[in-house]
Amino acid sequence: MPLTVTGTVIRILPEVTGQGRNGTWRKREFVIETGDQYPKQICMVQWGDEIDAAALRDGEAVTAHIDIASREYNGKWYTDVKAWKIERGADGDEVPAPLPAKKKADLNEFDSVDDDLPF
Repeated sequence: MPLTVTGTVIRILPEVTGQGRNGTWRKREFVIETGDQYPKQICMVQWGDEIDAAALRDGEAVTAHIDIASREYNGKWYTDVKAWKIERGADGDEVPAPLPAKKKADLNEFDSVDDDLPF
């Protein structure tokens, strides 16, 4: 069952590295806020090369494909939300480039247009 979460990146936490029995590892957590009626903030983790592949930025809309896993350690349970794929844009498309700023001359281009609209 594929799980996805769509929202806006509101925080990118510092990358953490360490040594394990299989060598060096690295992870980075980030938080997205959903656009639901009651928005939720969800902290997710990326591991290894996925960090570089996603190249997340604060404020961008993303769809994260996630796996959720829990593990027990010393009688306590810990849950990870692992983002294994990130797509740009709220609907999974690439984020469109920002529109260029209008020049002052462009702002008044409709001032001289004669129309029949009552407003």
